[in-house]
Amino acid sequence: MNDFNAKFQCMNDCGETYPLDQIIYKCKDGEGLLEVSQDLDALKQRSGKEWRKLFESRHMGNEWPYGSGVWGKKEFILPGIDAENIVSLQEGGTNLFWAQRLGKELGVSDLWIKQCGNTHTGSFKDLGMTVLVSQVNEMIQKGAPIKAVACASTGDTSAALSAYCATAGIPSIVFLPQNKISLAQLIQPISNGAITISMDTDFDGCMKVVQEVTKDNSIYLANSMNSLRIEGQKTISFELAQQFNWEPIDWIIIPGGNLGNVSALAKGFKEMNETGIIDWKPRIVCAQAENANPLYKSYKNNFETFTPITAKATQASAIRIGNPVSIQKAINALKDFDGIVEQASEEELSNASARADLTGLFTCPHTGVALACLEKLIANQTISKGDRVVVISTAHGLKFSEFKTKYHEEKIEKVISKHKNAPIKTSADPEEIKQIIDEKINNYQMN
Repeated sequence: MNDFNAKFQCMNDCGETYPLDQIIYKCKDGEGLLEVSQDLDALKQRSGKEWRKLFESRHMGNEWPYGSGVWGKKEFILPGIDAENIVSLQEGGTNLFWAQRLGKELGVSDLWIKQCGNTHTGSFKDLGMTVLVSQVNEMIQKGAPIKAVACASTGDTSAALSAYCATAGIPSIVFLPQNKISLAQLIQPISNGAITISMDTDFDGCMKVVQEVTKDNSIYLANSMNSLRIEGQKTISFELAQQFNWEPIDWIIIPGGNLGNVSALAKGFKEMNETGIIDWKPRIVCAQAENANPLYKSYKNNFETFTPITAKATQASAIRIGNPVSIQKAINALKDFDGIVEQASEEELSNASARADLTGLFTCPHTGVALACLEKLIANQTISKGDRVVVISTAHGLKFSEFKTKYHEEKIEKVISKHKNAPIKTSADPEEIKQIIDEKINNYQMN
């Protein structure tokens, strides 16, 4: 009943498999990315009802390691890992925010924001990193000659990697594009003791270097081409299903950069379907910034071709990626889930983020991309008034305070800040201040 196991398998269906403790990221032919393949036949020996009951009993509890939003689904993640080798910071279990006021403004009553940034390092990347670093820790404990773990990053991956490695006492190395991430994102790996390499290139350039550095198997690759990360990220799907009492969701909108999250959430929903935990599938929308939109361009061509691009500067810096590693996985997922790809301009994403903040949220620019695309899909009636919609918020807004400040000071180039709310400079005269306050309150009530 409990004889669960998992292995690496080539996504190109060539039949090749590899153990999870082998240091390998692509099939031996050098082409196909690997996926973690769970033993679904073994998992099906428990009924969907039994799995639901088990997950609910573990949720946010204190029995190690099951209180984690990831490790509460351990049998679907790394079923064979020794619990003593798991490196967890109680990740997951994040808030599902009913965006009632924003939904009313946009014309959908059942709008929810899955706030994945409300976690240890402030982004959804913690979900994947707990799995990857735990597997590396187990390999080291069993004698693998791994000296360090490395990643290329647009910010959030480096923060998660450095925190989990610091917890485990494993050296971490991060490659960051110089002057292309927020200061909050830069200081996180520095604070956690990571070897931080700031390179005069973009993310795609950093990715080329980290792949070269990790050819020596003594340094383990932590980017999302390593499918261990996907296993953690897919638990967002499990959490959402559980938070909705296992009832259907119509739409999931996901900001897309390196595209790991698109395939991760699809994998989670697919495995729940195949094991009888749920009997429905949502439609998936991948939301891209117009300045970094290679998947959108492929979608407009019915995915018949894909051409990498040089991504332009975007406020959504974490998804400024022109040659996403998980492209084929994402395309496969979108086809399987009747998916859509939409894009948002810099002005659209900036104003969508600010508009959401005025209803009680505090959104990162990448969530702004998803919200801007949501507005478009409502406007063209792709998404209907009665649909249940979940927007994946990938990071905490506090990591992008420069973006927020520039917006309200009207300093973002080519962006008209429709929802600006700059501080009001006055004298210390109480009467003058009262007059300003009355005027502002009256305008607020009118709006």
